[in-house]
Amino acid sequence: MFTGIIEEIGHMRRIHSQGQAMVLTIGAKKVLEDVHLGDSISVNGVCLTVIAFDTDSFSVDVMPETYRKTNLRKLQSGTRVNLERAMAANGRFGGHIVQGHVDATATILSRVPEENAVVYRFEPENKQIFKYIIAGGSITIDGISLTVVDVNHHEAAVSIIPHTLAQTVLYDKKAGDTVNIECDVLGKYMERLLTFGSSEPAGGSAKKQSKLTESFLADNGFM
Repeated sequence: MFTGIIEEIGHMRRIHSQGQAMVLTIGAKKVLEDVHLGDSISVNGVCLTVIAFDTDSFSVDVMPETYRKTNLRKLQSGTRVNLERAMAANGRFGGHIVQGHVDATATILSRVPEENAVVYRFEPENKQIFKYIIAGGSITIDGISLTVVDVNHHEAAVSIIPHTLAQTVLYDKKAGDTVNIECDVLGKYMERLLTFGSSEPAGGSAKKQSKLTESFLADNGFM
């Protein structure tokens, strides 16, 4: 589990691809301070397992499912990536609960300065995830814990302060670039719990309507 607070920016050293399988070697410093084989490190918001490391780099496997579902397939040698170690049990929880399980990629539509901030608008490729995106809620973009400031049925927006922009790879991103999106896990688990078992067996009637509605969330203190 991660918090979405980026620890450092790493640099792609080597990319070994075989079909849709990849081994990435990433130059880093801070995340290597207490690294062990088998540790989890978030790379652009994707939870990956350390399979090798030395004094200034580490390597991770990328399986075909991750290749297809994330922007890691677009990486090139020298590309900068956001890095975060798994959260320590005695650490401060500065962001929100981040699993490192990407829900979809999204295309950046615009990057607009707004006084001391920059507003990024983005469009997820999988429109189904909009049900998990709410204004004022948490979202992870390339591993960064951010707050949604606007959302409709087609696009959403986040506002980023100068410190976050300078310390993450969003500084490099512009309109047309692809980012990884992970929605707040709370909404996904709530939906599953409230709708589990609502489908009739094959040949039966249609699905029952979900009880997870905006009014239900408001009545129970989630909005």
